[in-house]
Amino acid sequence: MPKIIGGSLAEHRQQTRHKLFTALAALMDERGFDSITLAEIAAAAGIGRTAVYNHFPDKESLLVGFINHETEQYVASLERELEDVDDPVAQMRTYVRARMRLKRVFHLAPGPELRTVVSRSTARQLRGHADIVETILRRIIVEGISRGQFPEQDLDVTVSLVNSCLSGRSLGDDEAGRAAACRATEAFVLRAVGARIPAPTR
Repeated sequence: MPKIIGGSLAEHRQQTRHKLFTALAALMDERGFDSITLAEIAAAAGIGRTAVYNHFPDKESLLVGFINHETEQYVASLERELEDVDDPVAQMRTYVRARMRLKRVFHLAPGPELRTVVSRSTARQLRGHADIVETILRRIIVEGISRGQFPEQDLDVTVSLVNSCLSGRSLGDDEAGRAAACRATEAFVLRAVGARIPAPTR
């Protein structure tokens, strides 16, 4: 029987999944998901290959579990940041900054785009996670329209364009460059949604 990590079976399961997710993320930093094997993920996680099957039946199930975890963590963090922000323009800035900080491996991993190398079922699940994040953006835009801060617009088109823009952006490692990239992206997105920002008073 394999050694139990942590104080209980539930804790062991949670820690093992975390190790697998960390290993998958690290490998996807280096190369595309299609070129990574389950054996490599298990080895990087320090877990026996056969033990992986106690948690995930295959590599794509592991990917979905990982993105489930990442999306839940991201959405919870973003909602906490938005909790005390009432103004839709400020909410949009918060949303953009959060998206810029987030390294979504399923968008930024090297190699072919994920949806082109996974099964149709998995691709649908990946799209479902994007929908969860888009719901927050849609809510901000609707609130901005209702308050007269954003003009009436096609929500589906705007949400798709804004998220496409943010998904393709990377902040880089230089602190000054990161700040400049974030400011420029905020300004671009606010223009894209037609935000009415009062001119600064002198």
